[in-house]
Amino acid sequence: MIHTNPFSLTGKRALVAGASRGIGLAIARDLARAGAHTILAARSMDDLAVNVDQIRAEGGSAEALRLDVTETDSVRAAVDAAGDIDILHGVSGTNVRKDFRDYSKEEYERIMNTNLHGIADLTKRAGMKMIERGAGGKIVLIGSLMSVLGLPYLSVYAMTKSAIAGLTRALATEWATYDIQVNCIAPGFIVTDLNRDIWEQQVNRDWLKGVQANPDPGVPEDISPMAVLLSAPGSNFITGQVIAIDGGYTTTARWPYEP
Repeated sequence: MIHTNPFSLTGKRALVAGASRGIGLAIARDLARAGAHTILAARSMDDLAVNVDQIRAEGGSAEALRLDVTETDSVRAAVDAAGDIDILHGVSGTNVRKDFRDYSKEEYERIMNTNLHGIADLTKRAGMKMIERGAGGKIVLIGSLMSVLGLPYLSVYAMTKSAIAGLTRALATEWATYDIQVNCIAPGFIVTDLNRDIWEQQVNRDWLKGVQANPDPGVPEDISPMAVLLSAPGSNFITGQVIAIDGGYTTTARWPYEP
């Protein structure tokens, strides 16, 4: 009997949308470390070039690809240029925090187009290629705590991430017949460029200590190992899941009582 490494991505080709920084970059690095040829895609080719060089310097295989998920032509061109991918990670996202009544039409549409419509278009086109190829595949979408619960001043963002969770579940059953597993990672409070200012405020760090088992916010490297697992053979029986990586925020709380 031949035993394969359930965590190896050797011989696989992965496309990571939103790989210029943050969670997307951490995922791209760990996919390459696991053996995948990793295609880093985003709008900023300068940033991608630096990231690709770093991955190659570690001995990984990587290339850069321009992708703007808000532009249909860009998505189409990127999927065509990526070739026969085995793995897709949809990480691209943006956010604006404010009272729901105060969102402008432009802000609403930008968040929707980046976080939902563009990711859906990318997933559809990449999935079609996987189906036509007939070799199965792995699709990992990035949701949020807002995929499973609500917090104030994140209403439009929450709409997009709730929809990503629904898309995950629907595609998992729709594309199961093609041996494509579809899952969603829901990161908790992860420090990135989008929210670094929030976690530099001590009041917010003090608040977090009382609401989750792990008292600190996470970093992008806390997300990427799960992304590798969901891309690897070891996850062949995992599909349709929204997996929170959140230090326990959605399942735990702390209080001052001591027995």
